[in-house]
Amino acid sequence: MSNTEPGQTGPSTSNTPDTPAPQGGAVTQTLPQQAAPQAPSSQPGHEAPTTWYGAHEPAGPVFPPPPAYGAAPQNPEPKPPQRRRMGELFAVAALTAALASGGTYAATQLGSQDTQNPSTASPSSSLGRGASTAPVSQTDPQSPNWTATAAAVSPSVVAIKTDSGEGSGVIIDDSGHVLTNNHVVSGAQELTVTLSDGRAFKGKIQGTDPSTDLAVVTIEGAPKDLQPISIGDSDALKVGDPVMAVGNPLGLAGTVTTGIVSAVNRPVTTEAAQEEQPQQQNPFGNQTPQQQQSSSEPVVTNAIQTSAAINPGNSGGALVNANGQLVGINSSIASLGSSGSSQSGNIGIGFAIPAKEAASIAEQLIKDGKAEHAYLGVAPVDGTASDGSATRAGAKLSTVSPGTPAEKAGLKVNDVIIAVNGERVDSAEALVAHIREYSVGDSVKLTVLRDNKTQEISANLVAAPAS
Repeated sequence: MSNTEPGQTGPSTSNTPDTPAPQGGAVTQTLPQQAAPQAPSSQPGHEAPTTWYGAHEPAGPVFPPPPAYGAAPQNPEPKPPQRRRMGELFAVAALTAALASGGTYAATQLGSQDTQNPSTASPSSSLGRGASTAPVSQTDPQSPNWTATAAAVSPSVVAIKTDSGEGSGVIIDDSGHVLTNNHVVSGAQELTVTLSDGRAFKGKIQGTDPSTDLAVVTIEGAPKDLQPISIGDSDALKVGDPVMAVGNPLGLAGTVTTGIVSAVNRPVTTEAAQEEQPQQQNPFGNQTPQQQQSSSEPVVTNAIQTSAAINPGNSGGALVNANGQLVGINSSIASLGSSGSSQSGNIGIGFAIPAKEAASIAEQLIKDGKAEHAYLGVAPVDGTASDGSATRAGAKLSTVSPGTPAEKAGLKVNDVIIAVNGERVDSAEALVAHIREYSVGDSVKLTVLRDNKTQEISANLVAAPAS
């Protein structure tokens, strides 16, 4: 479960799973590269069932990649960083998100927030084609040339087929490392990576991080002509920016769809793909009663919400800006849930893991096969506090563990955190998502309500202790 109180309800989300393929025609709700996924099953106790489409669903026929696009313009000017937006927390109808480890269900809490300053953590520059230039230069940002963008990005997106299904992945360096979702490859015994030109190679799992739903796969015998994706600044995204999703929905290789950034810093919680390994702690170092009862730790992401159509099989694929730079890894979708699960495909609400977080985790997985996570040392619950004559919702601290960054910074039980580095926090989930974005060693400024007064408290995050 997530760090919200037991009584909270919200839309259910699932990661975009690999695409299963019935022997008939394709169904319009898959994120991977295969034929239509099986109809999702409902989960008891939820208004709407959560369906995971992906690597653990039966595989279907693989469609050939689309013809190559024309050459893209080179050496555009980089986009200047811009302020991020968050909206107010709102209740959404029951939703279903499909993750690639079929048969897994997850509830998702969504919250939007007002515009705030971007995170102070700097994006990774050691992966991709390089951070100084984008592969495409758009003359009219409001009316992008998507043909040029697709031509630049498609060679960097691959299809990943496992012994139980299919998904997508993104080439992140010329050594054959592919970034994807953990739920796409979780439990896989065999992996095949197919490039956009149809060449297929065996792959092996380099490392996985279930708590962020990210994984890195290495292409064995990788060719020298790989085209790594250009990695952009996900912190520079703002609501309304145009974006393109590239992946393999329903086995339709090389599919591209366009839309806009619908929201940023959207707290989204899905259930991690289950693996045979010890349960990890949350980024605050304390497990809630719900987590202790769960067989796996929930994935809490400060996600990018997009209207670009993504479906089962798109999991692990690229979300790029108009200049062809990676800004997110597509991971989950929200769908209108029903007892028959007849509407579990795209409804214009998809979620991606920000590229900054994904690149940081990928670097660690390539180097060590595992990833460290930032640790604050508190147990938050949903709460409210007085702010003058007004009342604010936030993350109320029920526990502050001794010897942790939280205690050293002066945080106290019953403090209500309402912002992290100026980005609003409306719930325990939102606090978890914000801290999860940062790396070990980062410093964060927490806005705290205590005794009806606002305080600014800085904390230096450390590595979470071993579970």
